[in-house]
Amino acid sequence: MSGTGGGQLWAISDLHIGYAENRALVDGMRPESDEDWLIVAGDVAETVEDVHWALKTLAGRFAKVVWAPGNHELWTHPSDPVTLRGAARYDHLVERCRDLGVLTPEDPYPVWDGPGGPVVVAPLFLLYDYSFLPPGCATKDQGLEYAHGTGVVCTDERLLHPDPYPSREAWCRARVAETERRLAEVPDGPPLVLVNHWPLHRHPTEVLWYPEFAMWCGTVLTDDWHRRFPVHTVVYGHLHIPRTTRRDGVRFEEVSVGYPREWRKREQPPGRLRRIVPREDEGR
Repeated sequence: MSGTGGGQLWAISDLHIGYAENRALVDGMRPESDEDWLIVAGDVAETVEDVHWALKTLAGRFAKVVWAPGNHELWTHPSDPVTLRGAARYDHLVERCRDLGVLTPEDPYPVWDGPGGPVVVAPLFLLYDYSFLPPGCATKDQGLEYAHGTGVVCTDERLLHPDPYPSREAWCRARVAETERRLAEVPDGPPLVLVNHWPLHRHPTEVLWYPEFAMWCGTVLTDDWHRRFPVHTVVYGHLHIPRTTRRDGVRFEEVSVGYPREWRKREQPPGRLRRIVPREDEGR
């Protein structure tokens, strides 16, 4: 699947449209041209219908929308009449996306060949395995005990079920193994834009106010992917700390909107799409 030679490749994440202010941001999002693509890197909403509304709205405006799930989509939330859990919930969301023409981690990776391209856009779903441990902790159990002691415990512990896997880390490891195989089979050619809700390397979590939250932010199994594979850019969200960093010469872009209480404090206007290709510092 290819682009048509024009437009720009944009990204955003953590839309959290359960907040009325954030829903209004999505309602106002528009491409700059009919050929623009949009990456949505997870945490659209907690209910299936809200996820469907947001992706349908954006798919009706952008030439192509590419989605990777976040933890909030995977929650079996008490406010959602869809009570599916774990992998069955994810599969249901994938089918809803396909009905809308939105690409998911289960689809062939599309090639963006507009300005700044070509690049292969690879949406990923990898989860986390508690290997980003707090200082002084050597095991998951020690890390969780420390986190409970500080009161900083991710809601995933109550709402994100791994069924049919025995644990979230087991699900993560299965996803990592399958995704690693797929990436290794991508033919030589254009570089990759890797899109995952959780960061693929631990370094973005070093600025967290609560370092123990890093346990729910990724896995050391992907620490070298930006070196092992021909990566143009890594796009992620989850941290609600939008910024650009570099590791081993590779650009990492955190593209989240976050909660209203967070974005109200920032100088930049909320809901600003981040341009991935061409890079924002390259012009067009």
